[in-house]
Amino acid sequence: MHILSIILQSVLGIGFVLFGLMKFGKQMVEEFKRYRLSSATRIFTGLVEIISAVIIIIGIWVDPYALVGGILIAVTMVVAVLVHLVRVKDPAAKAMMPFILLILALAVISLNWNNL
Repeated sequence: MHILSIILQSVLGIGFVLFGLMKFGKQMVEEFKRYRLSSATRIFTGLVEIISAVIIIIGIWVDPYALVGGILIAVTMVVAVLVHLVRVKDPAAKAMMPFILLILALAVISLNWNNL
């Protein structure tokens, strides 16, 4: 199971560094306007995603960090799903990627729950 956790942590870590950096680009400025969220929220979200990515990657070597990073990513993805489905009433397909990332984060949490 440890190998599975490392793979999931690597995927989430690399993905969330990229997702976080994207929040500082022009395309996400328009998306956050569509979500009716401020630029400060966009920047905060990007920083949280990058910090979460770093924490979950550190968790490859320091087990408790995997749990913390997984929790941060899971909370972020719950909010993302809610923004898509509730706030802007996107079709479910638009919320699928954050939902899948939520499931992956929950798997990391589950695999590392006993490592506190």
